[in-house]
Amino acid sequence: MEQQRQALYDQAAAVLRGNDRGQWTIPAAGLYPHQWLWDSCFIAIGLRWLDVQRAKTELLHLLSGQWSNGMIPHMLFADGDEHRRDRELWRSYLSPFAPEHIYTSGLTQPPMLAEAVVGVGQKLSSSERRSWYQTVYPALVRYHQWLYGQRDPHGEGLIVAIHPYESGLDNSPPWIHELRQHSMPWWITIVQNLRLEGLVNLFRRDTHFVPPGQRMSNIEALAYFAALRRLRRKAYDTERILSRSLFAVEDLVFNCVAIRANQHLQGIAKTINRQLPDELLASFKKAQNALDALWDGGSGYYFSRNFVTHKLIREPTIGALMPLYAGTITNERAEELVGLMKAKGHFATNYPVPSVPLHSSYFNPFKYWQGPTWLNTNWLLIDGLRRYGFEADARLLADRSLEMVGKSGCYEYFHPLSGEPAGAAGFSWTAALTLDLLHHA
Repeated sequence: MEQQRQALYDQAAAVLRGNDRGQWTIPAAGLYPHQWLWDSCFIAIGLRWLDVQRAKTELLHLLSGQWSNGMIPHMLFADGDEHRRDRELWRSYLSPFAPEHIYTSGLTQPPMLAEAVVGVGQKLSSSERRSWYQTVYPALVRYHQWLYGQRDPHGEGLIVAIHPYESGLDNSPPWIHELRQHSMPWWITIVQNLRLEGLVNLFRRDTHFVPPGQRMSNIEALAYFAALRRLRRKAYDTERILSRSLFAVEDLVFNCVAIRANQHLQGIAKTINRQLPDELLASFKKAQNALDALWDGGSGYYFSRNFVTHKLIREPTIGALMPLYAGTITNERAEELVGLMKAKGHFATNYPVPSVPLHSSYFNPFKYWQGPTWLNTNWLLIDGLRRYGFEADARLLADRSLEMVGKSGCYEYFHPLSGEPAGAAGFSWTAALTLDLLHHA
Protein backbone atom coordinates (compact mmCIF):
# COMPACT_ATOMS: atom_id res chain seq x y z
CA MET A 1 0.00 0.00 0.00
CA GLU A 2 2.83 2.40 0.87
CA GLN A 3 4.42 1.66 -2.51
CA GLN A 4 1.17 2.53 -4.28
CA ARG A 5 0.89 5.81 -2.43
CA GLN A 6 4.46 6.72 -3.28
CA ALA A 7 3.83 5.99 -6.95
CA LEU A 8 0.72 8.17 -6.86
CA TYR A 9 2.66 10.92 -5.10
CA ASP A 10 5.42 10.79 -7.73
CA GLN A 11 2.87 10.86 -10.56
CA ALA A 12 1.11 13.92 -9.11
CA ALA A 13 4.38 15.75 -8.52
CA ALA A 14 5.44 15.05 -12.11
CA VAL A 15 2.18 16.56 -13.44
CA LEU A 16 2.78 19.77 -11.50
CA ARG A 17 6.38 19.99 -12.69
CA GLY A 18 5.27 19.45 -16.28
CA ASN A 19 2.63 22.18 -16.08
CA ASP A 20 4.87 24.71 -14.31
CA ARG A 21 5.39 27.93 -16.30
CA GLY A 22 7.78 29.56 -13.86
CA GLN A 23 5.54 31.94 -11.93
CA TRP A 24 2.27 30.14 -12.49
CA THR A 25 0.92 26.73 -13.44
CA ILE A 26 -1.35 25.87 -16.34
CA PRO A 27 -4.29 23.58 -15.53
CA ALA A 28 -3.42 21.21 -18.40
CA ALA A 29 -1.28 21.28 -21.53
CA GLY A 30 -2.97 22.38 -24.75
CA LEU A 31 -6.48 22.81 -23.47
CA TYR A 32 -5.73 25.37 -20.75
CA PRO A 33 -2.74 27.59 -21.61
CA HIS A 34 -3.44 30.42 -19.12
CA GLN A 35 -3.63 30.97 -15.35
CA TRP A 36 -7.02 30.45 -13.69
CA LEU A 37 -8.01 31.81 -10.28
CA TRP A 38 -9.33 28.89 -8.34
CA ASP A 39 -7.14 26.45 -10.24
CA SER A 40 -4.06 28.27 -8.95
CA CYS A 41 -5.48 28.33 -5.43
CA PHE A 42 -5.95 24.56 -5.43
CA ILE A 43 -2.56 24.15 -7.09
CA ALA A 44 -0.85 26.21 -4.37
CA ILE A 45 -2.48 24.02 -1.70
CA GLY A 46 -0.72 21.02 -3.23
CA LEU A 47 2.50 22.80 -4.24
CA ARG A 48 3.15 23.78 -0.63
CA TRP A 49 4.17 20.17 0.04
CA LEU A 50 6.76 20.25 -2.75
CA ASP A 51 8.06 23.83 -2.57
CA VAL A 52 6.36 26.36 -0.33
CA GLN A 53 8.18 29.28 -1.94
CA ARG A 54 6.92 28.22 -5.35
CA ALA A 55 3.41 27.99 -3.91
CA LYS A 56 3.74 31.59 -2.71
CA THR A 57 4.88 32.65 -6.18
CA GLU A 58 1.79 31.01 -7.70
CA LEU A 59 -0.51 33.17 -5.61
CA LEU A 60 1.53 36.35 -5.96
CA HIS A 61 1.40 36.06 -9.73
CA LEU A 62 -2.35 35.67 -9.48
CA LEU A 63 -2.49 38.89 -7.46
CA SER A 64 -0.48 40.69 -10.14
CA GLY A 65 -3.65 40.67 -12.25
CA GLN A 66 -5.87 42.28 -9.61
CA TRP A 67 -7.94 45.16 -10.94
CA SER A 68 -7.74 48.61 -9.33
CA ASN A 69 -11.33 48.19 -8.04
CA GLY A 70 -10.24 45.06 -6.14
CA MET A 71 -11.53 42.32 -8.43
CA ILE A 72 -9.28 39.34 -8.99
CA PRO A 73 -10.02 38.05 -12.50
CA HIS A 74 -10.61 34.40 -13.17
CA MET A 75 -8.02 34.31 -15.97
CA LEU A 76 -4.62 35.87 -16.53
CA PHE A 77 -3.62 35.40 -20.15
CA ALA A 78 -0.31 34.07 -21.36
CA ASP A 79 1.78 36.20 -23.68
CA GLY A 80 2.44 35.30 -27.30
CA ASP A 81 0.79 35.71 -30.67
CA GLU A 82 -0.85 32.29 -30.40
CA HIS A 83 -3.01 33.61 -27.54
CA ARG A 84 -4.02 36.92 -29.14
CA ARG A 85 -7.50 35.63 -29.98
CA ASP A 86 -8.14 34.71 -26.34
CA ARG A 87 -7.05 38.12 -25.12
CA GLU A 88 -9.13 39.91 -27.74
CA LEU A 89 -12.20 37.84 -26.91
CA TRP A 90 -12.27 39.34 -23.42
CA ARG A 91 -10.90 42.85 -24.10
CA SER A 92 -10.28 43.63 -20.46
CA TYR A 93 -8.84 46.98 -21.54
CA LEU A 94 -12.41 48.22 -22.05
CA SER A 95 -12.68 48.62 -18.28
CA PRO A 96 -10.87 51.56 -16.67
CA PHE A 97 -10.11 49.28 -13.71
CA ALA A 98 -8.20 46.61 -15.64
CA PRO A 99 -4.42 46.46 -15.22
CA GLU A 100 -2.33 47.87 -18.05
CA HIS A 101 0.58 45.46 -17.75
CA ILE A 102 -1.32 42.20 -18.17
CA TYR A 103 -4.38 40.99 -20.06
CA THR A 104 -7.08 39.32 -17.99
CA SER A 105 -10.68 38.20 -18.20
CA GLY A 106 -13.41 40.52 -16.94
CA LEU A 107 -14.96 38.09 -14.45
CA THR A 108 -13.95 36.43 -11.21
CA GLN A 109 -14.31 32.89 -9.82
CA PRO A 110 -15.10 31.31 -6.44
CA PRO A 111 -12.83 33.21 -4.02
CA MET A 112 -10.55 30.40 -2.87
CA LEU A 113 -7.61 32.75 -2.39
CA ALA A 114 -7.81 33.14 1.40
CA GLU A 115 -7.98 29.34 1.78
CA ALA A 116 -4.84 28.97 -0.31
CA VAL A 117 -3.04 31.78 1.55
CA VAL A 118 -3.74 30.07 4.87
CA GLY A 119 -2.72 26.69 3.48
CA VAL A 120 0.63 28.08 2.38
CA GLY A 121 0.99 29.84 5.72
CA GLN A 122 0.66 26.53 7.54
CA LYS A 123 3.95 25.42 5.98
CA LEU A 124 5.84 28.51 7.21
CA SER A 125 7.36 29.37 10.56
CA SER A 126 5.32 31.78 12.70
CA SER A 127 7.46 34.79 11.71
CA GLU A 128 7.43 33.82 8.03
CA ARG A 129 3.67 33.31 8.22
CA ARG A 130 3.10 36.79 9.60
CA SER A 131 5.28 38.27 6.88
CA TRP A 132 3.39 36.30 4.23
CA TYR A 133 0.06 37.43 5.58
CA GLN A 134 1.23 41.05 5.70
CA THR A 135 2.20 40.81 2.03
CA VAL A 136 -1.16 39.53 0.76
CA TYR A 137 -3.51 41.12 3.30
CA PRO A 138 -4.19 44.40 1.46
CA ALA A 139 -5.08 42.60 -1.78
CA LEU A 140 -7.35 40.16 0.05
CA VAL A 141 -9.19 42.96 1.82
CA ARG A 142 -9.70 44.86 -1.43
CA TYR A 143 -11.00 41.70 -3.10
CA HIS A 144 -13.55 40.99 -0.38
CA GLN A 145 -14.58 44.64 -0.35
CA TRP A 146 -15.24 44.40 -4.07
CA LEU A 147 -17.18 41.13 -3.68
CA TYR A 148 -19.58 42.53 -1.09
CA GLY A 149 -19.49 46.15 -2.26
CA GLN A 150 -20.14 45.45 -5.94
CA ARG A 151 -21.74 42.02 -6.04
CA ASP A 152 -24.11 42.23 -3.06
CA PRO A 153 -26.05 45.37 -4.04
CA HIS A 154 -29.00 44.60 -1.74
CA GLY A 155 -26.80 43.96 1.29
CA GLU A 156 -28.19 40.46 1.80
CA GLY A 157 -24.89 38.70 2.43
CA LEU A 158 -25.19 36.79 -0.86
CA ILE A 159 -22.82 37.54 -3.71
CA VAL A 160 -24.17 37.64 -7.26
CA ALA A 161 -22.42 35.86 -10.12
CA ILE A 162 -23.04 37.37 -13.56
CA HIS A 163 -21.81 34.58 -15.83
CA PRO A 164 -21.60 30.78 -15.52
CA TYR A 165 -17.81 30.99 -15.72
CA GLU A 166 -17.83 32.75 -12.35
CA SER A 167 -19.44 29.74 -10.69
CA GLY A 168 -16.45 27.52 -11.42
CA LEU A 169 -18.98 24.82 -12.39
CA ASP A 170 -19.47 26.20 -15.89
CA ASN A 171 -22.35 24.15 -17.28
CA SER A 172 -23.95 23.24 -13.97
CA PRO A 173 -27.74 22.68 -14.27
CA PRO A 174 -28.87 25.88 -12.50
CA TRP A 175 -26.97 27.98 -15.00
CA ILE A 176 -28.20 25.97 -18.00
CA HIS A 177 -31.74 26.39 -16.67
CA GLU A 178 -31.30 30.17 -16.41
CA LEU A 179 -29.75 30.29 -19.85
CA ARG A 180 -32.73 28.53 -21.41
CA GLN A 181 -35.24 30.61 -19.49
CA HIS A 182 -33.78 34.08 -19.87
CA SER A 183 -30.72 34.35 -22.03
CA MET A 184 -31.04 32.51 -25.35
CA PRO A 185 -30.56 35.05 -28.20
CA TRP A 186 -32.73 34.73 -31.29
CA TRP A 187 -29.80 34.08 -33.57
CA ILE A 188 -28.75 31.01 -31.56
CA THR A 189 -32.26 29.61 -31.93
CA ILE A 190 -31.86 29.98 -35.71
CA VAL A 191 -28.50 28.18 -35.60
CA GLN A 192 -30.14 25.38 -33.64
CA ASN A 193 -33.15 25.12 -35.94
CA LEU A 194 -30.94 25.01 -39.03
CA ARG A 195 -28.71 22.42 -37.32
CA LEU A 196 -25.59 24.44 -37.90
CA GLU A 197 -24.20 24.06 -34.39
CA GLY A 198 -21.58 21.57 -35.60
CA LEU A 199 -19.70 24.46 -37.18
CA VAL A 200 -18.97 25.79 -33.70
CA ASN A 201 -16.44 22.99 -33.18
CA LEU A 202 -14.17 24.78 -35.65
CA PHE A 203 -13.72 27.54 -33.08
CA ARG A 204 -13.72 25.58 -29.81
CA ARG A 205 -10.42 24.57 -28.26
CA ASP A 206 -11.94 22.21 -25.70
CA THR A 207 -13.55 19.81 -28.20
CA HIS A 208 -10.21 19.48 -30.00
CA PHE A 209 -8.62 18.00 -26.88
CA VAL A 210 -11.45 15.95 -25.34
CA PRO A 211 -14.51 14.25 -26.84
CA PRO A 212 -17.32 16.80 -27.50
CA GLY A 213 -19.78 14.74 -25.46
CA GLN A 214 -17.70 15.44 -22.35
CA ARG A 215 -18.11 19.22 -22.61
CA MET A 216 -21.01 21.64 -22.80
CA SER A 217 -23.06 21.52 -26.00
CA ASN A 218 -22.33 23.87 -28.88
CA ILE A 219 -25.61 25.69 -28.32
CA GLU A 220 -24.72 26.25 -24.68
CA ALA A 221 -21.24 27.43 -25.69
CA LEU A 222 -22.77 29.94 -28.13
CA ALA A 223 -25.14 31.24 -25.45
CA TYR A 224 -22.26 31.63 -23.00
CA PHE A 225 -20.35 33.57 -25.65
CA ALA A 226 -23.38 35.80 -26.24
CA ALA A 227 -23.63 36.45 -22.50
CA LEU A 228 -19.94 37.35 -22.41
CA ARG A 229 -20.40 39.81 -25.29
CA ARG A 230 -23.15 41.58 -23.32
CA LEU A 231 -20.83 41.96 -20.35
CA ARG A 232 -18.04 43.17 -22.58
CA ARG A 233 -20.30 45.82 -24.15
CA LYS A 234 -20.92 47.16 -20.65
CA ALA A 235 -17.16 47.21 -19.98
CA TYR A 236 -17.66 44.71 -17.12
CA ASP A 237 -19.31 47.46 -15.05
CA THR A 238 -21.29 45.64 -12.35
CA GLU A 239 -23.80 48.45 -11.83
CA ARG A 240 -24.63 48.65 -15.53
CA ILE A 241 -24.82 44.87 -15.81
CA LEU A 242 -27.13 44.36 -12.84
CA SER A 243 -29.37 47.26 -13.79
CA ARG A 244 -30.67 45.15 -16.65
CA SER A 245 -29.39 41.65 -16.16
CA LEU A 246 -30.69 38.54 -17.86
CA PHE A 247 -28.18 36.26 -16.24
CA ALA A 248 -27.53 36.90 -12.53
CA VAL A 249 -27.46 34.15 -9.94
CA GLU A 250 -26.76 33.99 -6.22
CA ASP A 251 -24.67 30.92 -6.82
CA LEU A 252 -24.58 28.39 -4.01
CA VAL A 253 -21.02 27.09 -4.45
CA PHE A 254 -19.62 30.59 -4.94
CA ASN A 255 -21.22 31.83 -1.73
CA CYS A 256 -20.17 28.81 0.32
CA VAL A 257 -16.57 29.37 -0.77
CA ALA A 258 -16.89 33.09 0.00
CA ILE A 259 -18.22 32.44 3.51
CA ARG A 260 -15.29 30.19 4.31
CA ALA A 261 -12.91 32.74 2.78
CA ASN A 262 -14.37 35.41 5.07
CA GLN A 263 -13.52 33.26 8.06
CA HIS A 264 -9.97 32.78 6.83
CA LEU A 265 -9.53 36.50 6.19
CA GLN A 266 -10.62 37.27 9.75
CA GLY A 267 -8.07 34.73 10.99
CA ILE A 268 -5.34 36.32 8.87
CA ALA A 269 -6.19 39.77 10.23
CA LYS A 270 -6.06 38.49 13.81
CA THR A 271 -2.67 36.86 13.24
CA ILE A 272 -1.09 40.12 12.07
CA ASN A 273 -3.05 42.35 14.50
CA ARG A 274 -4.98 44.17 11.81
CA GLN A 275 -8.56 45.44 12.05
CA LEU A 276 -10.83 44.70 9.11
CA PRO A 277 -13.02 47.61 7.94
CA ASP A 278 -16.32 47.84 9.82
CA GLU A 279 -18.44 47.66 6.65
CA LEU A 280 -16.67 44.48 5.61
CA LEU A 281 -17.26 42.87 9.01
CA ALA A 282 -20.92 43.83 8.73
CA SER A 283 -21.11 42.05 5.37
CA PHE A 284 -19.40 39.00 6.83
CA LYS A 285 -21.96 38.90 9.64
CA LYS A 286 -24.84 38.96 7.15
CA ALA A 287 -23.17 36.23 5.09
CA GLN A 288 -22.98 33.94 8.13
CA ASN A 289 -26.73 33.25 7.99
CA ALA A 290 -27.37 34.00 4.33
CA LEU A 291 -27.46 30.34 3.29
CA ASP A 292 -30.77 29.96 5.10
CA ALA A 293 -32.40 31.79 2.19
CA LEU A 294 -31.15 29.07 -0.16
CA TRP A 295 -32.58 26.14 1.81
CA ASP A 296 -35.62 24.23 0.54
CA GLY A 297 -37.07 22.19 3.37
CA GLY A 298 -39.42 20.24 1.12
CA SER A 299 -36.62 18.62 -0.86
CA GLY A 300 -33.90 18.75 1.78
CA TYR A 301 -31.61 20.53 -0.69
CA TYR A 302 -29.87 23.87 -0.87
CA PHE A 303 -30.23 25.61 -4.23
CA SER A 304 -28.85 28.63 -6.06
CA ARG A 305 -31.23 31.56 -6.43
CA ASN A 306 -32.21 33.93 -9.22
CA PHE A 307 -30.98 37.38 -8.22
CA VAL A 308 -33.86 39.31 -9.80
CA THR A 309 -36.85 37.16 -8.78
CA HIS A 310 -35.37 35.66 -5.59
CA LYS A 311 -36.82 32.32 -6.66
CA LEU A 312 -34.78 29.21 -5.94
CA ILE A 313 -33.46 27.49 -9.05
CA ARG A 314 -34.57 23.99 -8.16
CA GLU A 315 -31.94 22.09 -10.12
CA PRO A 316 -29.98 19.96 -7.63
CA THR A 317 -26.18 19.84 -7.78
CA ILE A 318 -23.23 19.04 -5.55
CA GLY A 319 -23.67 22.61 -4.34
CA ALA A 320 -26.38 21.26 -2.03
CA LEU A 321 -23.59 19.75 0.08
CA MET A 322 -21.23 22.74 0.04
CA PRO A 323 -22.69 24.41 3.17
CA LEU A 324 -20.60 21.75 4.93
CA TYR A 325 -17.54 23.57 3.63
CA ALA A 326 -18.96 26.99 4.52
CA GLY A 327 -19.22 25.76 8.10
CA THR A 328 -22.09 28.02 9.17
CA ILE A 329 -25.01 25.59 9.25
CA THR A 330 -26.17 23.78 12.39
CA ASN A 331 -24.85 20.35 13.33
CA GLU A 332 -28.33 18.94 12.72
CA ARG A 333 -28.45 20.35 9.20
CA ALA A 334 -24.92 19.07 8.58
CA GLU A 335 -26.09 15.56 9.53
CA GLU A 336 -28.91 15.88 6.99
CA LEU A 337 -26.43 16.77 4.26
CA VAL A 338 -24.16 13.86 5.16
CA GLY A 339 -27.21 11.60 4.90
CA LEU A 340 -27.95 13.08 1.48
CA MET A 341 -24.37 12.47 0.40
CA LYS A 342 -24.71 8.78 1.29
CA ALA A 343 -28.27 8.27 -0.02
CA LYS A 344 -28.94 6.00 -2.98
CA GLY A 345 -30.39 7.85 -5.93
CA HIS A 346 -28.79 11.04 -4.69
CA PHE A 347 -24.99 11.25 -4.29
CA ALA A 348 -24.04 7.68 -3.34
CA THR A 349 -21.85 6.30 -6.14
CA ASN A 350 -18.88 3.96 -6.34
CA TYR A 351 -16.59 6.96 -6.76
CA PRO A 352 -18.30 9.86 -5.01
CA VAL A 353 -19.25 12.67 -5.14
CA PRO A 354 -20.96 13.24 -8.52
CA SER A 355 -21.43 16.85 -9.57
CA VAL A 356 -25.18 16.33 -9.84
CA PRO A 357 -27.26 13.69 -8.04
CA LEU A 358 -28.24 10.51 -9.84
CA HIS A 359 -31.92 11.47 -9.90
CA SER A 360 -31.27 14.71 -11.78
CA SER A 361 -32.63 14.87 -15.33
CA TYR A 362 -29.26 16.34 -16.29
CA PHE A 363 -27.19 13.45 -14.93
CA ASN A 364 -24.58 12.33 -17.45
CA PRO A 365 -21.54 10.59 -15.95
CA PHE A 366 -19.14 11.95 -18.56
CA LYS A 367 -20.45 15.46 -19.17
CA TYR A 368 -18.31 18.10 -17.47
CA TRP A 369 -20.26 19.53 -14.48
CA GLN A 370 -23.40 17.47 -15.08
CA GLY A 371 -22.41 14.20 -13.47
CA PRO A 372 -18.68 13.46 -13.21
CA THR A 373 -16.75 13.41 -9.97
CA TRP A 374 -14.17 16.16 -9.50
CA LEU A 375 -11.33 16.10 -7.00
CA ASN A 376 -11.62 19.78 -6.08
CA THR A 377 -15.24 19.53 -4.92
CA ASN A 378 -14.38 16.34 -3.06
CA TRP A 379 -11.55 18.21 -1.34
CA LEU A 380 -13.93 20.96 -0.23
CA LEU A 381 -16.37 18.40 1.17
CA ILE A 382 -13.62 16.48 2.94
CA ASP A 383 -12.50 19.68 4.63
CA GLY A 384 -16.04 20.49 5.69
CA LEU A 385 -16.72 16.98 6.96
CA ARG A 386 -13.62 17.09 9.11
CA ARG A 387 -14.53 20.42 10.68
CA TYR A 388 -18.02 19.15 11.52
CA GLY A 389 -16.54 16.06 13.15
CA PHE A 390 -17.51 13.49 10.50
CA GLU A 391 -14.03 12.00 10.49
CA ALA A 392 -15.00 8.54 9.22
CA ASP A 393 -16.96 10.00 6.31
CA ALA A 394 -14.10 12.36 5.47
CA ARG A 395 -11.60 9.51 5.57
CA LEU A 396 -13.76 7.31 3.34
CA LEU A 397 -14.24 10.08 0.78
CA ALA A 398 -10.50 10.82 0.76
CA ASP A 399 -9.67 7.13 0.31
CA ARG A 400 -12.15 6.71 -2.56
CA SER A 401 -10.82 9.86 -4.19
CA LEU A 402 -7.23 8.63 -4.03
CA GLU A 403 -8.28 5.22 -5.26
CA MET A 404 -9.97 6.87 -8.24
CA VAL A 405 -6.88 8.88 -9.18
CA GLY A 406 -4.64 5.89 -8.59
CA LYS A 407 -6.78 3.83 -10.94
CA SER A 408 -7.15 6.38 -13.74
CA GLY A 409 -4.45 9.02 -13.36
CA CYS A 410 -4.53 12.76 -12.77
CA TYR A 411 -7.40 13.56 -15.09
CA GLU A 412 -9.70 16.55 -15.01
CA TYR A 413 -12.75 14.57 -13.86
CA PHE A 414 -14.00 11.00 -13.53
CA HIS A 415 -16.99 8.74 -14.19
CA PRO A 416 -18.67 8.51 -10.76
CA LEU A 417 -19.76 4.89 -11.22
CA SER A 418 -16.71 3.31 -12.84
CA GLY A 419 -13.93 5.77 -12.00
CA GLU A 420 -12.96 6.04 -15.68
CA PRO A 421 -11.00 9.16 -16.59
CA ALA A 422 -12.50 12.04 -18.56
CA GLY A 423 -11.60 15.54 -19.65
CA ALA A 424 -7.99 16.68 -19.85
CA ALA A 425 -5.08 14.44 -18.90
CA GLY A 426 -2.36 15.72 -16.58
CA PHE A 427 -4.71 18.07 -14.76
CA SER A 428 -2.98 20.27 -12.21
CA TRP A 429 -5.56 20.65 -9.46
CA THR A 430 -6.19 16.90 -9.46
CA ALA A 431 -2.46 16.37 -9.01
CA ALA A 432 -2.12 19.09 -6.38
CA LEU A 433 -5.06 17.95 -4.27
CA THR A 434 -3.90 14.35 -4.56
CA LEU A 435 -0.66 15.44 -2.91
CA ASP A 436 -2.59 17.22 -0.18
CA LEU A 437 -4.86 14.24 0.51
CA LEU A 438 -1.85 11.92 0.64
CA HIS A 439 -0.23 14.14 3.26
CA HIS A 440 -3.39 13.97 5.38
CA ALA A 441 -3.79 10.22 4.96
